[in-house]
Order: sequence, then structure tokens, then C-alpha cells
Amino acid sequence: MLSLIIPFHNEKENLSILLSQIHESLKNHEYEVVLVDDGSTDQSSESIKDQIDSKKVYLVKMGRQMGKGKALSEGIEHSHGEYIVFMDADLQDDPADIHNFVNKLNEDHDLVNGVRHNRQDNIVIKLYSSLAGWFLKSFLHSPFSDINCGFKIFRKKLVKDITLYGNNFRFFPLAAYYEGYKVAEVPVNNRPRLHGTSKYGITKVFIGLIDMLSAYFLYKFAERPLHFFGFIGSIFFLLGSFIIAIVTYQRIFEGILLYRRPVLQYGIFLLILGVQIIATGILGELMVYLHNKRK
Repeated sequence: MLSLIIPFHNEKENLSILLSQIHESLKNHEYEVVLVDDGSTDQSSESIKDQIDSKKVYLVKMGRQMGKGKALSEGIEHSHGEYIVFMDADLQDDPADIHNFVNKLNEDHDLVNGVRHNRQDNIVIKLYSSLAGWFLKSFLHSPFSDINCGFKIFRKKLVKDITLYGNNFRFFPLAAYYEGYKVAEVPVNNRPRLHGTSKYGITKVFIGLIDMLSAYFLYKFAERPLHFFGFIGSIFFLLGSFIIAIVTYQRIFEGILLYRRPVLQYGIFLLILGVQIIATGILGELMVYLHNKRK
């Protein structure tokens, strides 16, 4: 059975239309729709009361706005299907594409991500997506062309190995890839938003950039933190050592007094900072070792 997880925040004008499109597109499939109200303030949930039933359409209401990642997690917890579909409620994702997702998944894949063609988003979102795609392909060898596409399908077993929290849902496909699951992509129809306003702006772009750095650390160095902290710490340590060596040479052989040389304090500071950063990496390695030992 398919479980469609659809988080929403203030999508009153879109929900009823989306549900009708889903029912029409999936009339030959066994499915359920789990709608997650992420603290809407425009009576979105009330607008679809007559379309909620106990067999196909469920509504989960969050007490306040917790973010898309938390809403998706809540949706998964309330789902019953073997296959999970993530899609947005703004009508930009076309339910008719779900057939292609299912067919691709049945070709022995565990996760299939959408690739939006002729995107209808604004220039800010397009620029961020292009930057994110380049960064992830260059530094994390991502196999995905459009990892920020929220339209995807995967087998529910994946959530046993991959934890959804905060904004890491953006990189869920990449996490599946790094866990060894078989992944693929299919082109999807990206439609223009007809009602409501986009939740993405310049603030979301900055948050997305921070999330990219977080993903880089987690998927590249989660099992070997000393490689990350050791490299950075070594740079500071060597720079501090070099400064101290120069100042020491000048004091011994050139007679330059140290009390007039604040650069000495800078050298000592960099030396200590480097040691602390390296020590952080060693502690990280110890935590990884103990965690794996308990498994």
C-alpha cells in the first residue's frame, strides 16, 4: 500500500484540489493519505473536514509550527503502507507522476527521487538548488540531479536506518545512498503555484547553506571525526608553532624583547586552539568507537 505523507502550513485553497487529484490519479491503487497540519493559522484543516475519513485520508494536527522535518516524521509514524511518498501541498507536485515513481521503485530500487523539469520556482530557489547540486556532487559525490525536490517515494524500511530530524529531510535521499540502498530518479512535472504564497525566501536559502555544511560533515566524517577536526586543528597548531619559533629565534639571536611582541600571544593562542580542536576530534573518535561497540 502507498502512504502519501503531505505536510502543510496555510494551504487552505490547495488541499481540497490536491485530494481530488490524488483520488483521481490513484483510483487503481491501494493507498492512504496522511495530511500533517504544521501549525496552520488559516483554517486549512477545517477546509477539508468533509474529506477526512478513517480509511483513506487521515489528518494529523501539530500543536504549533514545528517545521517540515518534524511534520514528515509525524506522518510516517501515522502511516500504514509499505511504500512512502513525500509530496508538497502547494499543487506544484503532480499526483499523476506517482505511477512513474511506483514503476521505477519496482525495478528493484529502494528510493526514487523526483527531478523537476521546467521548474516554476523563483530565481532565488533555482539559484540555491543549482548551488546545492554542485556542492553535493563535487564534495559528496551525490548521484542526484535535484536533491531538493520534495517529491519522492521509498520503502518504509529505510526509516529504520535513517533518522529524520530538523531540516535533514532535504538530504534524505543522500543518506539512503550512503547507507547502501539502491536509489534512482524519475522526471516529474513541476507545476506553478496557483494559490497561496511560497514558504521559501532568502532566509530559507541561508538555512539551506548551513544545512549543506551539516550534511557534508555528517555524511563525510560521521564515522571519522578526527579526519575533520584533526586537519583543521593541525593548521592552527602548525601556524602557532611557526609564529612561536620565529619569535623565539628573534629573541635569542637578534635580541628583540618579547614584551613588545604581542604576536607571541597570538602564536600561543593558535597553538592552544589547535590542540583543543584536535582533542575534539579524538573525543569524537572515542564516541564513534563506543557507539559501534554497543551495537
